[in-house]
Amino acid sequence: MGQHVSRTDFEWTEDQEPHAPRRKEILAKYPQIKRLFGYDPKFKWIVTAMVLTQLLMLYLVKNWSWYTVLGLAYCFGGVINHSLMLAIHEISHNLAFGHARPMANKILGIFANLPIGLPFACAFKKYHLEHHRYQGDDELDSDIPTSLEAKLFCTTGGKLLWLFLQPLFYALRPVFTRPRSPTKLELFNTVLQLSFNFAVFYFLGAKSLVYMLGGSLLAMGVHPVAGHFISEHYMFKKGFETYSYYGPLNWITFNVGYHNEHHDFPAVPGSRLPQVRAIAPEYYDTLPHHDSWVKVLFDFVTDPDVGPYARVKRQARGLDVDNSKKSL
Repeated sequence: MGQHVSRTDFEWTEDQEPHAPRRKEILAKYPQIKRLFGYDPKFKWIVTAMVLTQLLMLYLVKNWSWYTVLGLAYCFGGVINHSLMLAIHEISHNLAFGHARPMANKILGIFANLPIGLPFACAFKKYHLEHHRYQGDDELDSDIPTSLEAKLFCTTGGKLLWLFLQPLFYALRPVFTRPRSPTKLELFNTVLQLSFNFAVFYFLGAKSLVYMLGGSLLAMGVHPVAGHFISEHYMFKKGFETYSYYGPLNWITFNVGYHNEHHDFPAVPGSRLPQVRAIAPEYYDTLPHHDSWVKVLFDFVTDPDVGPYARVKRQARGLDVDNSKKSL
C-alpha cells in the first residue's frame, strides 16, 4: 500500500496570496457585503447548548459498555467536540461577541474548550491569525506541514498514517516551528482544562474521560468532519491554494467549508458566509471546490499528486511578527 510516492516538494510561488486582492475587488463591486460583518448573536447560545449536551453525555456514558462508549465517541461526541473546535475558530475572529468585547470572546472560548479535553482555545488564536495574514509563508504559516512531515508521509500508506496522527501534528507543529511564551490566559486555560479532566475522571470514571478525549482525537483523524483540514488548503488543482466545500456537513461545522469566502472576509460570521457567495457568485462559482469531505480524504490518500507536499508556499518575508500582528 505504501509504494506510490506523491509529490516530492511544495508548490512554490512568488504570487501574492489571493484573498486580499479579491476582497478589495469584491468590496468595490459589492459594498453591501460590509453589512454582513460583525458577530452572530445566536452563536453563544448554540455553543452553550453543545457544551451542556456533552456534560450530560459525560454523566450518561459512565456506566455504559466500552463498545458503546467508543462508538459514541466516534459517531456523536467526537462530532460535537470537533464542532466546538470550529466554534473556537469562530471565536478567534471575535465573532461571538464582536471586537469590542475581546475578553468575553476569550471566556467563551475557554468554556467551549472544556468538553474537548485538549487545552488550546487561547493559544490557537495567535497562530491562526498568522495563517490568515501570512498564508503560505515558509516560516510564519504553521498550518503547513513541515518538510520532515511531508518527506516521511508522502506514500499512500504514509499519508493514511499521517491522517491518523493528524491531531498530534496539528497540536505540536506550532510548538516546534513558532515557539512562543505562553500568556497568563493560556496558562489559565491549561490549568482549568486539566483540572476539569481530572474532575471528570475522579467523579465519573475512565469511560467518561475516554468518551471526551477519545472523541476529540478520533474526530480529528480519519473522520468525515476532519476532511476540512485537508480540503481547505491542500492543492487538488494546480495553482489554487484555498478550496471551499459546499456539502451538508457545513450545517454542523459553522460553515467552515465556505473557506474561500472565510479567508476573503474573516469578519463575516460562519452563519452569513453563504450570503457572501450568493452576493458575488461570479467570484466563487468559478473556483474549484469540494462537495464531499469523505472523498477529499480518500483522494488525499490514493492520489499520488496530493499529499503533505501539496501546499502552496512562499519564501519567508522576514517580518517582525510581534509588531505586525498588532493590527489583527
